Amino acid sequence: MLLLQYHNLLLQSILTERFAPDAQPASIDQIISDFDNVTYHVSTPESKTKVLISLAVKCYKDLQKYGVDERLKAMYGKYAISTPEAGFDFSLVVDLEDLPPTQEEKDVLIQKIALLKRNALAAPFEEAFSEFDELAAEAAKNSLDLSVPEASNAEVKAINYREEESIYIRASFDRVTVIFSTVFREETDRVFGKVFLQEFVDARKRAIQNAPQVLYSSKEPPLEIRGLPGLRSSEDIGYITFVLFPRHITRDRRDTCISHIQIFRDYFHYHIKCSKAYMHSRMRFRVAEFLKVLNRAKPEVEEERKITASGRRFGTR
Repeated sequence: MLLLQYHNLLLQSILTERFAPDAQPASIDQIISDFDNVTYHVSTPESKTKVLISLAVKCYKDLQKYGVDERLKAMYGKYAISTPEAGFDFSLVVDLEDLPPTQEEKDVLIQKIALLKRNALAAPFEEAFSEFDELAAEAAKNSLDLSVPEASNAEVKAINYREEESIYIRASFDRVTVIFSTVFREETDRVFGKVFLQEFVDARKRAIQNAPQVLYSSKEPPLEIRGLPGLRSSEDIGYITFVLFPRHITRDRRDTCISHIQIFRDYFHYHIKCSKAYMHSRMRFRVAEFLKVLNRAKPEVEEERKITASGRRFGTR
């Protein structure tokens, strides 16, 4: 199985080719699809030396509630443009004649642009972590017992990033809870999903005790989001809950934590499909082996023998 990357590999490849010292300016007009209904458009509408990179995210209106525009503009600086390309949510323009002087700086810029989707979806997580800092400081000031869970009045951030699927984030003074709703289109997917998620729980009990707590509920949504409107309750939907404690979201770990947890849903369903494909290949292999055995087990047809008038015997084939 492959390891899914946080950045878009095709976008990274295109920019690396364009940023090469010996690269010749050329026209480009390419649409790139990514996970979670995300689309990129890489083009040169004005001139061959100015590359326009645009991003379209299904849940961008949800992300705007948590300051995604301000965060992206602050992160990409002079490359961000105020009015995005028509049909897209955010756009960058890179002038090939005004690139950073060193190759190392160019690589950093390429990696940052390739992480555009990740950085956009990070906005609600970063805001939830900021809320956690404020609530934890207030709790410490009021001498609250951090070992006793307490209901938080913090807003539940809902990101409807896929059709019928969402991410819910809620901050408290002692944890940040992240809940994924996911739809299983087939019964076998639901069975595989339960096996994988049980392994998350067992692995934490056996050896990885510092890992976040993982909970799974089928059909019924968790208590943290049960009061939200529009939640589905059906056999084909499941809710996966990650409980991030302070040790998981220290300031030096937050970027890595956001990257890991964002890709969870895609990685989860990717493993389900890979497991099904592997089982099908093994089944086909076993069927082929059984057919070989059956072919070798066929009884040979006895030769039919005839007797002539003189009593001699001979066989016919």
